[in-house]
Amino acid sequence: MILMTGATGTLGKPLLGRLLGAGEQVRCMVREPRRLGPNRVQVQIALGNLADRTGQDRALRGVDTVIHLAATTRDQPRGTIEEINGLATLRLLNAAKRAGVRRFVYVSSFNASPSSPSRFIRMQARVAEAIKQSELEAVIFEAGVIYAPDDPWIKLMSELAKLPVMPVIGRGKAAFQPIWAEDAADAITATLLKGIATPGAPIALAGPDTLTQDQILKIVMRHFGAQKPLLHLPTGISRRALDWQEKRLGQAALATWDQVVLLQDSILSPRGTGDLTALGVEPLPMPDVLPAR
Repeated sequence: MILMTGATGTLGKPLLGRLLGAGEQVRCMVREPRRLGPNRVQVQIALGNLADRTGQDRALRGVDTVIHLAATTRDQPRGTIEEINGLATLRLLNAAKRAGVRRFVYVSSFNASPSSPSRFIRMQARVAEAIKQSELEAVIFEAGVIYAPDDPWIKLMSELAKLPVMPVIGRGKAAFQPIWAEDAADAITATLLKGIATPGAPIALAGPDTLTQDQILKIVMRHFGAQKPLLHLPTGISRRALDWQEKRLGQAALATWDQVVLLQDSILSPRGTGDLTALGVEPLPMPDVLPAR
């Protein structure tokens, strides 16, 4: 039995479909089962979230593998980034140990460091290290940008593309190796079902192209039929504006400074697509997934 968190997310949806297609028994920890769509009738459902300790224990009964994808890039009413991505994940890890789980699967960022300027990445680094140090079989994936045509970030960019200019906070020069969620799901599936991995050694989920933030935005705009100039905004003023917006609007805010920080520094793997090739996955370039209209 596999317990999966984040099954309704950008990566979780295609991964869940592949696991079910391979005949795996999957239990999904979710707050809103309807978001699972048609898959909700094919999985076991464990109602709850990472903040629910009792729910974690119930969800882990009879589980052999945990695939933990649930995370937040911004503070939520039910907890901060540190509480949800850090403390709650460590509680899930400890509960998995108590339940006799054999394997714990986690997706972190390339070269994640506890000294990163990003709160999100700092938590990833600490959690990944705790998983590696546990008695469980650790399967750690590392990625930069995982995207899909219908993911929240792409949808936000499609709305911003309606403006006369596309706002970009900072210089837009940070580089990434964006990978389509479908390709990332193929790689994770191959690792789990075929056993093609060294436990504890991170597996890089990197797309075939290295693109700057500016280049990614131009690809997204072309996909939505928009050709707007990029307007680079100073980070200092932008941070004050975003903090003010978050205080006034809360969860209705378009973006937070914590989310912007994720795009200010390059997140790259020196291994490129080598790990994917070894898994038999040939990832598509971003322009192929988001073709120009």
